[in-house]
Amino acid sequence: MDSYQRSVVDRLKTARGHVSGIITIIEGDAYCPDVMKQLSAVQGLLEGASRIMLRRHLETCVAKAMQEGRTAEIVDELMATLKFDKHVFRPPPAPDGDVAEFEPEQVSGG
Repeated sequence: MDSYQRSVVDRLKTARGHVSGIITIIEGDAYCPDVMKQLSAVQGLLEGASRIMLRRHLETCVAKAMQEGRTAEIVDELMATLKFDKHVFRPPPAPDGDVAEFEPEQVSGG
Protein backbone atom coordinates (compact mmCIF):
# COMPACT_ATOMS: atom_id res chain seq x y z
CA MET A 1 0.00 0.00 0.00
CA ASP A 2 1.48 3.34 -1.02
CA SER A 3 1.29 6.60 0.95
CA TYR A 4 -1.74 7.82 -1.01
CA GLN A 5 -3.67 4.65 -0.31
CA ARG A 6 -2.65 4.73 3.38
CA SER A 7 -3.90 8.31 3.66
CA VAL A 8 -7.22 7.42 2.03
CA VAL A 9 -7.69 4.37 4.27
CA ASP A 10 -6.92 6.48 7.35
CA ARG A 11 -9.47 9.10 6.31
CA LEU A 12 -12.10 6.46 5.61
CA LYS A 13 -11.53 4.82 8.98
CA THR A 14 -11.92 8.21 10.65
CA ALA A 15 -15.11 8.81 8.67
CA ARG A 16 -16.43 5.40 9.66
CA GLY A 17 -15.94 6.20 13.33
CA HIS A 18 -17.48 9.60 12.85
CA VAL A 19 -20.56 8.09 11.15
CA SER A 20 -21.02 5.74 14.11
CA GLY A 21 -20.94 8.75 16.41
CA ILE A 22 -23.49 10.57 14.25
CA ILE A 23 -25.84 7.61 14.41
CA THR A 24 -25.53 7.63 18.19
CA ILE A 25 -26.34 11.33 18.51
CA ILE A 26 -29.28 11.03 16.11
CA GLU A 27 -30.64 8.13 18.14
CA GLY A 28 -30.23 10.36 21.18
CA ASP A 29 -32.41 13.01 19.50
CA ALA A 30 -29.59 15.51 18.97
CA TYR A 31 -30.27 19.04 17.82
CA CYS A 32 -30.52 19.03 14.00
CA PRO A 33 -27.82 21.68 13.37
CA ASP A 34 -25.41 19.67 15.51
CA VAL A 35 -26.07 16.60 13.35
CA MET A 36 -25.65 18.67 10.20
CA LYS A 37 -22.24 19.92 11.39
CA GLN A 38 -21.11 16.37 12.03
CA LEU A 39 -22.36 15.25 8.61
CA SER A 40 -20.42 18.10 7.04
CA ALA A 41 -17.26 16.92 8.79
CA VAL A 42 -17.69 13.43 7.32
CA GLN A 43 -18.31 14.89 3.87
CA GLY A 44 -15.05 16.81 4.22
CA LEU A 45 -13.18 13.61 5.03
CA LEU A 46 -14.69 11.85 2.02
CA GLU A 47 -13.95 14.76 -0.31
CA GLY A 48 -10.37 14.82 0.91
CA ALA A 49 -10.05 11.08 0.27
CA SER A 50 -11.41 11.59 -3.23
CA ARG A 51 -8.87 14.35 -3.96
CA ILE A 52 -6.03 12.12 -2.78
CA MET A 53 -7.19 9.29 -5.04
CA LEU A 54 -7.46 11.71 -7.95
CA ARG A 55 -3.88 12.90 -7.38
CA ARG A 56 -2.66 9.28 -7.21
CA HIS A 57 -4.51 8.44 -10.41
CA LEU A 58 -3.06 11.45 -12.22
CA GLU A 59 0.49 10.75 -11.07
CA THR A 60 0.39 7.04 -11.86
CA CYS A 61 -2.28 5.74 -14.22
CA VAL A 62 -2.82 8.90 -16.27
CA ALA A 63 0.89 9.62 -16.62
CA LYS A 64 1.57 6.04 -17.74
CA ALA A 65 -1.32 6.05 -20.23
CA MET A 66 -0.10 9.30 -21.75
CA GLN A 67 3.44 7.94 -22.09
CA GLU A 68 1.95 4.94 -23.89
CA GLY A 69 0.05 7.24 -26.29
CA ARG A 70 -3.37 6.50 -24.81
CA THR A 71 -4.16 10.14 -24.02
CA ALA A 72 -7.67 10.28 -25.52
CA GLU A 73 -8.68 7.05 -23.78
CA ILE A 74 -7.46 8.13 -20.36
CA VAL A 75 -8.94 11.62 -20.68
CA ASP A 76 -12.33 10.12 -21.59
CA GLU A 77 -12.12 7.78 -18.61
CA LEU A 78 -11.17 10.62 -16.28
CA MET A 79 -13.98 12.86 -17.54
CA ALA A 80 -16.49 10.05 -17.06
CA THR A 81 -15.25 9.56 -13.50
CA LEU A 82 -15.19 13.26 -12.63
CA LYS A 83 -18.76 13.85 -13.74
CA PHE A 84 -19.79 12.40 -10.39
CA ASP A 85 -17.67 14.93 -8.49
CA LYS A 86 -19.90 17.94 -7.92
CA HIS A 87 -16.89 20.04 -6.92
CA VAL A 88 -15.23 19.60 -10.29
CA PHE A 89 -18.32 20.46 -12.31
CA ARG A 90 -19.72 23.03 -9.91
CA PRO A 91 -21.04 26.18 -11.58
CA PRO A 92 -19.56 29.51 -10.52
CA PRO A 93 -21.33 31.18 -7.58
CA ALA A 94 -24.34 33.31 -8.48
CA PRO A 95 -23.98 37.06 -7.92
CA ASP A 96 -25.72 36.75 -4.54
CA GLY A 97 -23.16 34.13 -3.46
CA ASP A 98 -25.46 31.11 -3.77
CA VAL A 99 -24.46 28.21 -5.98
CA ALA A 100 -27.17 27.39 -8.50
CA GLU A 101 -28.50 23.86 -8.72
CA PHE A 102 -26.44 21.91 -11.21
CA GLU A 103 -26.37 18.45 -12.68
CA PRO A 104 -23.08 17.16 -14.16
CA GLU A 105 -24.91 15.84 -17.22
CA GLN A 106 -25.50 19.49 -18.24
CA VAL A 107 -21.81 19.91 -19.08
CA SER A 108 -21.24 19.90 -22.81
CA GLY A 109 -18.04 18.87 -24.49
CA GLY A 110 -15.71 21.39 -25.97
